[in-house]
Amino acid sequence: MVSPSTSPADAPRGQRADAQRNYERVLAVARAVMDEEGTQASLRDIARRAGVGLGTLYRHFPTRDALLEALLRQGFDRLAEKARTLADERAADEAMAEWLRDFVANSNTYRGLPASMMATLADEDSSLHASCLAMREAAGGLLKRAQKSGDIRPDIDATDLFALVNAVGWIAEQAPSLAARRERLLALVMDGLAPRRGPS
Repeated sequence: MVSPSTSPADAPRGQRADAQRNYERVLAVARAVMDEEGTQASLRDIARRAGVGLGTLYRHFPTRDALLEALLRQGFDRLAEKARTLADERAADEAMAEWLRDFVANSNTYRGLPASMMATLADEDSSLHASCLAMREAAGGLLKRAQKSGDIRPDIDATDLFALVNAVGWIAEQAPSLAARRERLLALVMDGLAPRRGPS
């Protein structure tokens, strides 16, 4: 029997709110753990650190790939939104540099992905592909803006840009001794993207 102070619709809403909080907490913890340990981090450890049971984690994310997909989609969406915000708030060169720093700093999320996840990225019908494309298009907008302002050379395209910044992230991951130089390496990339000055 439902108490006078509680309508039948209230309980499901409360349950959905709890489930949403659990979902978001698991994602936040999973991102932190995988940044530390890589994509093969223990799901049991993620659940423990999130303060939920392993069964709760599996209800939201039945497989490791499902969790990785959610993390990637969230990351892509956040980077796309940041690109749009920076375009409104910063000068073209500052916006491009800050976005690239953020992309490289978070690039560990994209390392060590299973082949199934890479296939999902390439699947035009997947939501993950759509989020990745939106992120790339938003970054491409920053690139075009920086080229229009004369801060980046005109012969660079988005493929060049992502190849270069991904290389910086990969180098820092493969050689931990170089991780502290990530900012310097990215600055060198930015120097290389700048228009040539004076006689060639």
